Amino acid sequence: MTTMESLKFLVSSPYIRDLATLVVAYGISINLVEVTWKSKLKAQFPSPNEYSSFMGDFSTATGVATFIMMLLSQFIFDKYGWGVAAKITPTVLLLTGVGFFSLILFGGPIAPIIAKFGMTPLLAAVYVGALQNIFSKSAKYSLFDPCKEMAYIPLDEDTKVKGKAAIDVVCNPLGKSGGALIQQFMILTFGSLANSTPYLGGILLVIVLAWLAAAKSLDTQFTALHREEELEKEMENAEAIDIPVVAENIEG
Repeated sequence: MTTMESLKFLVSSPYIRDLATLVVAYGISINLVEVTWKSKLKAQFPSPNEYSSFMGDFSTATGVATFIMMLLSQFIFDKYGWGVAAKITPTVLLLTGVGFFSLILFGGPIAPIIAKFGMTPLLAAVYVGALQNIFSKSAKYSLFDPCKEMAYIPLDEDTKVKGKAAIDVVCNPLGKSGGALIQQFMILTFGSLANSTPYLGGILLVIVLAWLAAAKSLDTQFTALHREEELEKEMENAEAIDIPVVAENIEG
């Protein structure tokens, strides 16, 4: 499909629209978080050696967390279902995002409390931001991506093909570039990334809440379609069973 045809299809289907919201929201959210965090990381570790050492530890921690989440994901899907699994990634981003941006915006008043742990507000923000990126990326690979692919399963073949094409054409690029466009607009408006931080935090909050709402709506639709699919399979199985007819003899 062309871009315009993809947009029309996204608007016409509530199910695909909610799924598209998940994809776009993740792309924008992770971009906003990662760029803001890396700016604070460079401020905390201006030396290239210290920065490289920290990023090496960060990559190792991300790999370990992803491996653990891969092992836990099957249990989460089996125990709690698709809906809970789909909401874990935005919930992680929401909780860690609140902590990260709070440390940046209100670092001064809480500095004495943080000093008791031997850290500055900037260092604490760097660590919280690292946890945010580690858990959000590990949740993406182990939960978000499987949830996205599973959401196509109950759809009919035509909707499945068109929906996947529309999301690949429109939503993936929009999610990746949307965060960068928002940051560029904020920097041009407020002069620097540091001055834009409060507004970026507000935008992130709105996007993640919209993501959670879309996940809740999609869970309801996904469950209904999944039940219809199971009912159709049961009816097909019942029709396939041959019921033998036994003739009664005269004596009964």
